[in-house]
Amino acid sequence: MAPSMIMASSLQKHHKQLLSEWLRQLQSDASDGRKVRISPQELSTQAEEFLQLLTGVVTAANPDDRGSPQFRALQGFLENLSRSRVQQGFASAETATFIFSFKQPLFTALRMEAGTDANLLADQIWSATRLLDELGLVTVSTYQRAREEIISRQQEEMLELSTPVVKLWDGILALPMIGTLDSARTQVVMESLLHKIVETGSQIAIIDITGVPTVDTLVAQHLLKTVTAIRLMGADCIISGVRPQIAQTIVHLGVDLAGVTTKANLADALALALKRTGNTLTR
Repeated sequence: MAPSMIMASSLQKHHKQLLSEWLRQLQSDASDGRKVRISPQELSTQAEEFLQLLTGVVTAANPDDRGSPQFRALQGFLENLSRSRVQQGFASAETATFIFSFKQPLFTALRMEAGTDANLLADQIWSATRLLDELGLVTVSTYQRAREEIISRQQEEMLELSTPVVKLWDGILALPMIGTLDSARTQVVMESLLHKIVETGSQIAIIDITGVPTVDTLVAQHLLKTVTAIRLMGADCIISGVRPQIAQTIVHLGVDLAGVTTKANLADALALALKRTGNTLTR
């Protein structure tokens, strides 16, 4: 009897026992100093569906065909499982354990089917190991892709949150910068600020760099690009928050900010912007 036939027979004959022993192993791993993130009912449903799909794969006309509808269904199930576990806060090792913990009960069932034939037992265990390892790699690779997608999306959201465009007055916008200004963030700053200028019809934009820890040549170039883009939109730009250390650094780097209006703090920049827009403040 071929190894795939023995595996199919084991999955069909010992279905309930396999499911029971596997769930016991999964629940033991989950309670072994780890946070329980899903209910026993949900875990049982996932294990039952996996067993049914796995049985479909090994009982197919060609169990080794990775393009068969049965294998694609099993692969799709594991991909969805991995993505959901990323959302639930599982680690990659915990996600892969869902597959690898099934080896022990399956090998026990295979041993019962093979009997005293050591060579046949070795063949079917090797076949089962290859299949489960491949399925385990599916869960890990999907987990990593889903994790990277979440991290990338969170980084984009953090960039948007860290570059808020605030309307200080009619015709006056302010953009407080906090943290390092790199190429990716400069692009977000430009898009947010230019969109807001068009939306509000503002004439002046204040970029406050009080929260920018250091200014090097690259940061200065990014600031100049942003100022140029603002002017191309028909608005003027004021850079505020230029501390003495930053002023010395800009001079030392030889960056030309001669055509850019700068102020020491946001209050001075706002006062200048109000004056340019024809507004006056009185006590």
